[in-house]
Amino acid sequence: IGAAAMPDRNGLYGAPDFQFAAEALNFQAIVSAELTLARGLEHRWLCGEYLGHLPLLVENVIGYKNLCKLLSKIHLRWRKQSGLLPFETAAYPAADLKELATHCEGLIALTGDQEGPLAMAWRAGGAAAMEAALDALCTVFPSDRIYVEIQRHLLRGERHYNRALVELAERKGLSLLATNGPAYDKGKGRAVLDVFTCLRYHSTLEQAGRLLEANTEKRIKSSAQMSALFADLPYAIENTVRLAGRLQFRLRDLGYQFPSYSVPEGESMDSFLHKLTLFGAQNRYGSISRQVRRQLEHELEIIKRLGFAGYFLIVWDICNFCTERGILCQGRGSAANSAVCYSLGITAVDPVSSGLLFERFLSEGRQGWPDIDIDLPSGPHRETVIQEVYQRYGQHGAAMTANVNHYRGRSAMREIGKVLGLPLDIIERFNALFARGDFPHTLEMEDQISRAGLDWKNPRHRAALTVFNATVGLPRNLGQHSGGMVICNDALNQIVPLENASMQGRVVMQWNKDACEELGMVKIDLLGLGMMAVMQDCLELAHHRGRPVDLARIDKKDKETYDLLCRAETIGVFQVESRAQM
Repeated sequence: IGAAAMPDRNGLYGAPDFQFAAEALNFQAIVSAELTLARGLEHRWLCGEYLGHLPLLVENVIGYKNLCKLLSKIHLRWRKQSGLLPFETAAYPAADLKELATHCEGLIALTGDQEGPLAMAWRAGGAAAMEAALDALCTVFPSDRIYVEIQRHLLRGERHYNRALVELAERKGLSLLATNGPAYDKGKGRAVLDVFTCLRYHSTLEQAGRLLEANTEKRIKSSAQMSALFADLPYAIENTVRLAGRLQFRLRDLGYQFPSYSVPEGESMDSFLHKLTLFGAQNRYGSISRQVRRQLEHELEIIKRLGFAGYFLIVWDICNFCTERGILCQGRGSAANSAVCYSLGITAVDPVSSGLLFERFLSEGRQGWPDIDIDLPSGPHRETVIQEVYQRYGQHGAAMTANVNHYRGRSAMREIGKVLGLPLDIIERFNALFARGDFPHTLEMEDQISRAGLDWKNPRHRAALTVFNATVGLPRNLGQHSGGMVICNDALNQIVPLENASMQGRVVMQWNKDACEELGMVKIDLLGLGMMAVMQDCLELAHHRGRPVDLARIDKKDKETYDLLCRAETIGVFQVESRAQM
């Protein structure tokens, strides 16, 4: 079984997908990140001169928690700014050595590649500066947790630098570690990397010069190729294999726990949920019939056996907050099959009289947590609820899930064309031929290329199309989910790195909802809908005119409404205006 590390810069953005791929392909995924080091924190958010980017490998759960806390710390004080170049001071969040020292337990440091602290010191002041940089790192990490990293990419001046690395490792009694630092697999990967480099530096391919890759040595190499490359330093290869065997932490060992709900003294979460449910049922039904009581007891028993009482209490608490402030909220989906949800005010449809099956929502054979999405009016009402969740669980206890945006047809060609200097009219024609969803509309790709004025015989056009095909589907940037929130007992920053969203007052995690669910984290969706805002306004107008409306008690047998639904005259009617619903 092989092993690999994929250290994202200042984050663990790709760690879940890397772990899932490792499980599918039977190799060892080493959890890691590349931390930006700065000389010192001159301001609360702005870091001083960069010392380089330091790879950190996770050895155990303590190291993982420390890495997440450190990454969260530097991101939450950093101001995101668009348009910065990679070498500008505020381009990255950063930590100084003092901060790293307080979070280094359970982590192993490598000295890095050409952007690492030793390489940057070497370029600035030669061997003496490089040794000083290593001495500084050794004040943070003991000798068994720092490795001198050596790579061979056949670059000019590399042999002299690598010889100095070998001598320095021997003199300091540190292990030499052979790595490759691959940036792509093979084939078209180098061209894609060059285009991405140009985008990072706001450059065209013709202007990029030495920013581009000098050769194809940063491709993934086999173990045989690496052994041949370091045939004169076999112990550096042995150290790499030995270190991989030492790093056994996996993302399946996160230790996430859904927060407990604080209940009155003398109550358990199960007993308190039972009381709240019966009290709510009394309000909903007036008198609790034998059929309703039997259904409630059945549901509560399943919830108790599955250990989900805390989840229902927290969702009830959010809905209760909305009700107290006059904010319309509505549980959606299969939660409407639950008499407990109806009694708690989470949903407004009586599942007992409607004959709905609870097991469609929750059963003992279910894998994972229940999923109750809460619809809210879009705009300030929804933001009020989101900010209340942040306030209750703290900056380190709640975060929006991320949304990874990928390159699609239009965005890929727009940026590739910019780098390669394609005429704007050709780019616009090519993109105009995409249908909604960025896929060709009734056109084969060959026809789309021809109609746009692209020519395979033109070297520049051929390069653009080759890179285009290799780029579509790759990650582009991190956004935030439309409403998914993960909460934890003030320790979410030990489970996943957190960072500021572009929207003021919001914190977002570095993983998307699918990764969170796969790794056992519980998401609550607080979704903002424009039609809910319209309903909110309508209900408020009805109340002001002395005709208050309770959605749970509206007449279910109104003939005019039923006839309207039968005629499919439901354009503009909430949740029944799509063609399928009509």
